[in-house]
Amino acid sequence: MKLSSSVLGAGLAIVMSAQALAQQKVEISADTFTVTEANSEAVFSGHVVVNHPTVVVNADRVVATYGSGGTSDIQTFVATGNVKLTTSEQEATGERAVFTPADQLLRLSGNVVVTNAGSTVGSGELVVNLATNVSTFTGGSTGGRVTGVFTSQ
Repeated sequence: MKLSSSVLGAGLAIVMSAQALAQQKVEISADTFTVTEANSEAVFSGHVVVNHPTVVVNADRVVATYGSGGTSDIQTFVATGNVKLTTSEQEATGERAVFTPADQLLRLSGNVVVTNAGSTVGSGELVVNLATNVSTFTGGSTGGRVTGVFTSQ
């Protein structure tokens, strides 16, 4: 079984990367969109859909916090509520996804389920280190167990 969580993580990183945003068309739809300059944050809420050529992110709410470089200087990207990340090879769901470009970590937490054509893995948390391409499933803060169902070929 080849679990391609690095594909998922790379896809999400592309969505969040300011450089990639300049090169790729990203479409975001939501019920509301609010920019608060004082907090340096952009908030999309209500049936949020982020469409990028390599990944689709669905969530109830997405908050992007940016630095002094404005919206091209994303510090954190947080998706909450019914989070679903979909690539051509797999789907991952959870309650919260946090991506921080500075350390290249993607954290998906809260009843995480990653499914591809031949397997399903469930856990409390998934951490994808995009710099090293290492994905770690853990029980998370609830102390649960990691579970998997794998189909042999």
